Amino acid sequence: MNSEQPPQTPQSPQTPQSPEPARMTGRQRLAAGLWPPRVTRAQLIVAVLLFVLGLGLAIQVRSTNDDSALRGARQEDLVRILDELDGRTQRLEDEKQSLDDQQTELETSSDQAEEARKQTREKEQQLGILAGTVAAQGPGITLTVHDDGGSVDSDMLLDAIQELRAAGAEAIQVNGVRVVAATYFSGSGGDIEVDGKRINAPYRFKVIGKPQDLEPALNIPGGVVQTLEKEQATATVAAADEIVVDALRPAKRPDYARSSS
Repeated sequence: MNSEQPPQTPQSPQTPQSPEPARMTGRQRLAAGLWPPRVTRAQLIVAVLLFVLGLGLAIQVRSTNDDSALRGARQEDLVRILDELDGRTQRLEDEKQSLDDQQTELETSSDQAEEARKQTREKEQQLGILAGTVAAQGPGITLTVHDDGGSVDSDMLLDAIQELRAAGAEAIQVNGVRVVAATYFSGSGGDIEVDGKRINAPYRFKVIGKPQDLEPALNIPGGVVQTLEKEQATATVAAADEIVVDALRPAKRPDYARSSS
């Protein structure tokens, strides 16, 4: 006798379960949030501005740290340089005031023609001194350069002339040669020429101007005197109440230029 078995319910096939994703660490989540970067337009503009600002600061710091002639100067040397600059400024202001006074005299003089002739004669005398066609005398200095080793070149003497002019020199002669606007120096140590005329050491500069301005201009740090000493030459500066510059140059008539008045 067969025993009855209970009916079996059909079982549905089990679907395979997908594996759970691995948990990310905090560092991995941070990296995923930062990369790939999400840059907005505003952030990009700020980054460019910061780069430009940093570059400008770097250039400024580098230029500030560059070596200069004044970096190792002493306090008294810096004061002397400032005094020279103040002197140059004062000379320019005095010249401006003189021109203003001349203009006022011309405008207020009862005899303007006579006043104009007077100023013309004075200007002719001044231009004659600058052109080297007349002698001049007045306070100034004498610069003497001894060059026993023949190490002084023409450009060093030219630097001395330029420093003296910048300090207010009004008349200069070097070893009997009058220095004017067109003067040139050529040659090397022991064979120096001024306007084509050979001069020999010691080189003696006779300069008319304010001694209190001329002497410091030659002795500033890195100036004429120190440069000559580096070349084993010696330079001495002597102030005097009366300097005579009597070397003359012939008045040269222009080939083409004529007065337009």
